[in-house]
Amino acid sequence: MAERIKLRWKEEVAEDTMAFHWEMPEGFEFKAGQLGDFTLINPDETDEEGNTRPFSFVYAPSENELVTATRMRDSAFKRELSKLSEGDEVEFDGPNGHFTLHKTESTPAVFLIGGIGITPIRSMIGEATKQETSHDMTLLFSNSKPEDAPFMSDLREFEKENPNFTFVPVMTQADSEWDGESGHIDADMLKRYVSDVSKPIYYLSGPPGMVNAMYDMLVEAGANEDNIRAEEFGGY
Repeated sequence: MAERIKLRWKEEVAEDTMAFHWEMPEGFEFKAGQLGDFTLINPDETDEEGNTRPFSFVYAPSENELVTATRMRDSAFKRELSKLSEGDEVEFDGPNGHFTLHKTESTPAVFLIGGIGITPIRSMIGEATKQETSHDMTLLFSNSKPEDAPFMSDLREFEKENPNFTFVPVMTQADSEWDGESGHIDADMLKRYVSDVSKPIYYLSGPPGMVNAMYDMLVEAGANEDNIRAEEFGGY
């Protein structure tokens, strides 16, 4: 059931990317990876997509904060969202979705993620880290350059805390100062970090074009199609 919640504060977390910290509805519980629908109340402008958008929860349930993040594109919804200030209300309905980390801890998890698609994944990795599960997790996180990549410091922190988590940032257009992986995620890069491609459950999240390309790459590389889970993030 939808209810009204207030914006507590907002912050820039990467170039053209904002995180919104919302008040938590009373008794609200969610699983890492889930999302909610956020509806603007009486916005000044609207477009054919309407006033509601789904956003994944960025923080883990154990962090006890309701946070969403999004790229700030030039759409009616995004312009209105960016105008919200502390204390402003939206209609909220959640949690929804089944894009959550698998329960069997002996099965590895591999995340192939683009840009703002990191939001549900940060939540999953954060929760596994806080709960000290034994999932073997590998994240290949693709962005054009470091300043475009949200939550990098959080992910590095999780890697320090969690001996089972390997974080691999990948830049497609980084300058010569970047010393990490560069170019696009492909089978060769995957195999550098994943010894047996047929074993893990894969999580794909990001722009639709990237998600489709990653799916095809995985199948070709020998991943089990039944073990590929995907969530697409459109440009709204």
